[in-house]
Amino acid sequence: MTTLAVTGHTDLTEESVPLVRAALRELLEPYSEDLTGISCAAAGAEALFAEEVSAMGGRLVLVIPSLDYRSAVVRPEHGPVFDHLNETAVEVRTLPYESAGRAAYEAANAELLERADRLVAVWDGTRPSGAGGGTADLVEEARRAGVPVDVVSPDGTARRG
Repeated sequence: MTTLAVTGHTDLTEESVPLVRAALRELLEPYSEDLTGISCAAAGAEALFAEEVSAMGGRLVLVIPSLDYRSAVVRPEHGPVFDHLNETAVEVRTLPYESAGRAAYEAANAELLERADRLVAVWDGTRPSGAGGGTADLVEEARRAGVPVDVVSPDGTARRG
């Protein structure tokens, strides 16, 4: 069994979604016979990854960073996707943090790395913001821990803003 965790940008443009989805599908295909995917199911890259893992018959595990994550972080437009992923996951682990924030995100990242054979990063290579718990931070942590990182950044991918 291969366990892949994901991290990635939440602010992909609408035009980027099919590009990233196709790149994720291609990356996941070699693992499709016995795949477990671990995601926090955030909007954007993490949800796309989770959807692709489920679509190819893999086992989906969600790590929810905090008790208030659904109400405090999940935007209304992402709510139905988030709820569907929660329903289809074989395991949902909600971390015991009351509120979403740096400590909760860092703990979720640690859980992802602890359980993963590889990390999939939908990432444009930008440096860490200093806020902690972001995509670049997890990529750096994975590399320090010796967890292989597969960067997904197809040509034409862009972020909003």
